[in-house]
Amino acid sequence: MDWFAAPDYWLSRMVFQRGLAAIYLVGFLVALNQFPALLGENGLTPVPTFLRRVPFSRAPSIFHLHYSDRFFSLVAGAGALLSAVLLIGLADLVPLWGAMPLWALLWVLYLSIVNVGQVWYSFGWESLLCEAGFLAIFLGNSGTAPPVLVLWLLRWLLFRLEFGAGLIKMRGDRCWRDLTCLYYHHETQPMPGPLSWYFHRLPRPAHRVEVAGNHFAQLVAPFGLFAPQPYASVAAGVMIATQLWLILSGNFAWLNWLTVVLAASVVSWADLVRMLGLPPPPRPTAEPLWFTGVVLAATVLVVALSYWPARNLVSRHQLMNASFNPFHLVNTYGAFGSVTRARYEVVIEGTRDPEVTPETVWREYGFKGKPGALGRLPPQFAPYHLRLDWLMWFAGLSAAYAHPWLVPFVRKLLTNDRATLRLLREVPFPDAPPTFVRALLYRYSFTTHRERRATRQWWERELVEEYLPPVRLGPSR
Repeated sequence: MDWFAAPDYWLSRMVFQRGLAAIYLVGFLVALNQFPALLGENGLTPVPTFLRRVPFSRAPSIFHLHYSDRFFSLVAGAGALLSAVLLIGLADLVPLWGAMPLWALLWVLYLSIVNVGQVWYSFGWESLLCEAGFLAIFLGNSGTAPPVLVLWLLRWLLFRLEFGAGLIKMRGDRCWRDLTCLYYHHETQPMPGPLSWYFHRLPRPAHRVEVAGNHFAQLVAPFGLFAPQPYASVAAGVMIATQLWLILSGNFAWLNWLTVVLAASVVSWADLVRMLGLPPPPRPTAEPLWFTGVVLAATVLVVALSYWPARNLVSRHQLMNASFNPFHLVNTYGAFGSVTRARYEVVIEGTRDPEVTPETVWREYGFKGKPGALGRLPPQFAPYHLRLDWLMWFAGLSAAYAHPWLVPFVRKLLTNDRATLRLLREVPFPDAPPTFVRALLYRYSFTTHRERRATRQWWERELVEEYLPPVRLGPSR
């Protein structure tokens, strides 16, 4: 059926599927490496406790059938292995009826982790990966042409992602409307990267151009996604360029990379192949009738579920990064509706002194990604996601938000819990635990050009207040 298939988008599908598999692989590796400390049976917010409190209907997950740390490792490991298999293209070597279950299984495994991930998985890119992963099930493989309907659903997802982010900014912080938000954002973003200092020190007119360019990419270009080619490719190219700029300027896990992968599905790569004189692939076979029926059913489902995010887009009380169903399908997206003007960091310290006195020497714990040591260049971790480091940024904004997991985190430090210590870069007490741990709140600022030359430091900081007084384990220790 000519209306159903888009054979010229074979390369667009391949780029999207391989890129999505790579992001899935990163997501499963993050889960595999970090879950024991964060979500394990002895973690900061244990999955078993969550499962006793939340029914399957609210958080569908295979872990409702069984949970153990070993089983979680098996699920995350299987997801990583399957992602690698799809990344190297083995789904194109099996029949269509065999490829679709591989993508479906990958989606089920990751959704199962997200739905028990609690605060550690509360980021918008988790829902984005689930939604994109669901659509990938229905794209088929090299044995058949990409379905037109699914390609349009991918464009609808990219539209909601970008346009929703643009609207939340214009409806939110005034600095987005007067083009001044990037006077602050590069310095105050959750996890700066190695180039963030340089971006922050750009002239202020350049920051205003950055904001204006962002508004064009998020409020104007998304409508071009629904235009004929080559205009749709141009709109997608604008988004890709904007996302690459964001990748250079900070660490946002795989949000930017997944946006690039989605935009790549819009680009008419076949035109580029013809321009380069490369041979086209073999003509795919006609799609089976059952595949047409499955794609139509999935399309009807997504269209029906689109009512809630579409209504949210036009609402004066627009939600940001919200899911309207427990399967994280057809969500609403957005980021940085407000921008903080100052950066506050929670610094964790410990001591082995038997009592706390004015002469007590405190030693600082070092995190892998978040700012700490003043002379340390902010590292590049994205698309890898340092979940604890990200939540420490939120802790600096709200002590109430951090209380449910920060207090258990401090307890783990007081016992030198191995899984917890593996989340850190520097542990000042590797051989025996501290007797006391405390937390201080500092205001961090990027150094100026002159200060950077004089001190070789990227940051300067000023003590604001005591965030958590010195605590120690009770008599049961």
